[in-house]
Amino acid sequence: MNIQEYFARISYKDSHKVADLQTLTAIFQHHIQAIPFENLSMHCGETIELDLQCTYNKIVRKKRGGWCLESNHLLFWALQELGYDICILGGNSYDPAKKAYSTVTNHVLLKVVINGNSYIVDVGFGGPYQAWQPLMLVSGKDQPQIPGIFHFTEDNGTWYLEKVKRKHYIPEHSVPFSGTSEVGNIRKIYTFTLEPRHINDFQELNTYLQVSSDNILQKKSICSLQTTEGLYVLVGWTLTDMKYNYMEDTDLVQITTLTDEEVEKTLKDKFNIVLENKLVPINIRGLPPNLVDTI
Repeated sequence: MNIQEYFARISYKDSHKVADLQTLTAIFQHHIQAIPFENLSMHCGETIELDLQCTYNKIVRKKRGGWCLESNHLLFWALQELGYDICILGGNSYDPAKKAYSTVTNHVLLKVVINGNSYIVDVGFGGPYQAWQPLMLVSGKDQPQIPGIFHFTEDNGTWYLEKVKRKHYIPEHSVPFSGTSEVGNIRKIYTFTLEPRHINDFQELNTYLQVSSDNILQKKSICSLQTTEGLYVLVGWTLTDMKYNYMEDTDLVQITTLTDEEVEKTLKDKFNIVLENKLVPINIRGLPPNLVDTI
């Protein structure tokens, strides 16, 4: 594994001599705009190994993406190589359908300490709730970013991450709509504690997500990538192109239904992904058709 090869993968060419917030933010943004959040392996008959060398080969050398366990693990390695004070944390994601947080830890995120200040660094959530910059770990403070306003709340050692949602303008609709019934337009994202974890703590989760039929990653083939203006999300045959703040407090959402042939072409053109094995797109009906309001 080579840090310069990782930098080439994310098209990062600036200085990395100082492990400061500016460098961290730049690497973060290059990472999320180059490496998709995706679970396509499990819909291509491939096994996802929670092993750093395997993850490196997949994402850096084969130019694939990955889910939180992979993408954040890769970034953890890269930031360690650069001398950052960093640790792995575990989170419990919010399920809008159940209106509850997961009862088991099902997400990996990172904490970085710079000059005594702690930041949450998470390049592995994907979709419209992916932050574009590290978030300062402070309770009760609004942190505006291009995707929206993020907010931490701490209660007795448990931290909660939320995001203020904007309205969505879909050209097929005559007026903008929020797409949610949640009071105050607040989207809960996940909870976590500051207990340091090791990547091997998530081996069981990695296996479970690939064999259990009762999770969204089994029910939907997902690929999402942040862009300079918003994001692309491909779920099954449904492509969503979102542009943030297209109008005041309103995001533009364009939804297209693709054929099987168009799915393969879209993965190459929009996400720079060429799969080695045949993808079997899936989007179990009865669930929302795209990720704008589901994860």
